[in-house]
Amino acid sequence: MRGTDWIAAAGFFGVIACWAAFVIVFTFRKKQPKTRETKRDPASYWGMGLEGIGFWIIWFFARPYFSPIVPMPRTAEVVVTALAIGASAASVWLCGAAVRTLGKQWTYRARVVEGHELITQGPYALVRNPIYLGMFGMLISTGLAVGRWWTLVIAIVVFLIGTEIRIRTEEKLLREAFGEKFDAYARQVPAFVPRLL
Repeated sequence: MRGTDWIAAAGFFGVIACWAAFVIVFTFRKKQPKTRETKRDPASYWGMGLEGIGFWIIWFFARPYFSPIVPMPRTAEVVVTALAIGASAASVWLCGAAVRTLGKQWTYRARVVEGHELITQGPYALVRNPIYLGMFGMLISTGLAVGRWWTLVIAIVVFLIGTEIRIRTEEKLLREAFGEKFDAYARQVPAFVPRLL
């Protein structure tokens, strides 16, 4: 391909490969037996919609493929490309680990099921919402691979508003179900951004 920036192309295909793995994590996960739902909060759908709009912004306003997000020296472009691929691979791993840890309790919507347990191990010892953190990593890496810098900024804001809505609705249900046990967990483990130390 004439005029192709091969570093940007590597970033594009690396992130696309991670998207394929991301889809596999959620589509071909081990199906758990159905569990009776005891409580749900449909407000989380608003948050889910905003997160989806964040991803849509990145893809709809994509820059010309196989070009860097902004003009930069080759060394910087290699670093940005490596960060994009690394972030997307780590995000897929984080989401997969979270889905496996949740087991039958995993769902798209905010709900509590019969026999619901407060999960605090695995990636849930790092952050209370590792799947949202993984999705955020996919958003940023996708923006670095195909987005324009200004669409990435807008997408981040929209996504984070949606994530805040989802976290609040889900954690309200967990607080009602587990009370002080959840509060103690929330004091120890951050909601979305991992502690560095």
